[in-house]
Amino acid sequence: MKRTFTYFLFLLAMLLQFACAPMMKQPMKTSEARLGANSKAYEDMQLLPEPKEPVVVAVYKFRDQTGQYKPSEIGANWSTAVTQGATSILLESLEESGWFIPIEREGLSNLLNERKIIRSSRAAFSAQDPSQAQDQLLPPLLFAGIILEGGIISYETNVMTGGAGLRYFGAGGSGEYREDRVSIYLRAISTSNGRILKTVHTTKTILSQKMDAGIFRYVSLKRLLEAEVGFTFNEPSGIAVQEAIDKAVHALIIEGMLDDLWEVKDTEDLNTAAIRDYLDEKEENEHTDYLGFQSLPYRSGFKLGLAGGTMTYDGDYPRGKIGPMVEFSLGFFQNSSFSFDIGIGAGKLATRDFYSTYVQHTRLNIRYRMLNDYKSTPYLEAGGGFLLNLGENPFGERTEGTTMNNNGFANATIGYEFMPSQRTGIDISAGYYWLFNDYIDQMAQGKYNDFYWTVKLGINFYLGK
Repeated sequence: MKRTFTYFLFLLAMLLQFACAPMMKQPMKTSEARLGANSKAYEDMQLLPEPKEPVVVAVYKFRDQTGQYKPSEIGANWSTAVTQGATSILLESLEESGWFIPIEREGLSNLLNERKIIRSSRAAFSAQDPSQAQDQLLPPLLFAGIILEGGIISYETNVMTGGAGLRYFGAGGSGEYREDRVSIYLRAISTSNGRILKTVHTTKTILSQKMDAGIFRYVSLKRLLEAEVGFTFNEPSGIAVQEAIDKAVHALIIEGMLDDLWEVKDTEDLNTAAIRDYLDEKEENEHTDYLGFQSLPYRSGFKLGLAGGTMTYDGDYPRGKIGPMVEFSLGFFQNSSFSFDIGIGAGKLATRDFYSTYVQHTRLNIRYRMLNDYKSTPYLEAGGGFLLNLGENPFGERTEGTTMNNNGFANATIGYEFMPSQRTGIDISAGYYWLFNDYIDQMAQGKYNDFYWTVKLGINFYLGK
């Protein structure tokens, strides 16, 4: 049996490894060169309307202005954190947009030298044949009406990190992630008067992930089973810079349309979905912080709540049973991190064999929301109230010996609220209620008072301004 079990575990580990192989995309051979991948921002840019006439623009240098090097845990690393070829990325994005005609300025000295060589060669040729001297003149260089300046202005590492793992009896797995961030600024300058026409900036996160699972266990004497599987994903920083630049060009085109810096071929195209989506994103961005979380006035000062769930007795009788509960709540000062919450509810406390009763409770809690201005927030509650024992048949005659005694309690709750809209919240919580006496179950035994647990799922409605 032990040998069979060992073979079974080994086979299971191999199956898991092969099942994860497509996800890890293991390279078994060298790959051929391929065209560069397009970013999501590039795809959005292709949906923009056509220009009335492309604008000639010049880019002298789009530099890495961060001055940062790649982070290293083993020593100094003199490789830069972001690409030094951002100018080439910007020129391609401008060309592919269809709205601009980029001209060469980064290698202007090379271009001028080459034109000198051409003129000197043609001068030598025309000296031999003076009749063709006029045909040997070079056309003038294009000049730009707009110069694009800016650069990569920041690169932050470890903006957000985290992970989770679990291991039991030598078997388990874990996962980790890290987010870096790169920021781009791009501005358009008029060459006629030097005025800055428009400035836009974009950011892009760079994600790194690591996941692994394994088992390390003795399955029998001198028999050790060990198996591991995992993968690591690091988003290329060059692709992140490309997407941020594409997004900046996309934003500059739309901002220029709205400010009449350049014109569309058909004015009706100003109402296309691509422009409406950009305006919606811009409005949403006004209420989004640097971590990407939305910060809006979601909660008004007054709240009505309705929740249902379960309550579990834990007292002098063994084998507590899960019973139903319902609660109605009122909240005040909900638009601040600290607020008051009044709850009135009823439920059933019972054991599997000995005890069963219906109870009604009234509580007053102080709630603290950790992220009150955001769509989703965890929260903590603490307070107290009274619990009324209604007996096993609250709407009929009470069982002999059952009294409707009033019990004070203190409670603590941890919960999480998600706002699908600015007026409605989905609330899930778990609470602990500690009674001030030991008589809720009609029996006093031991040195600890009775208590019970609750788990609730509810909906909150926020009213008023």
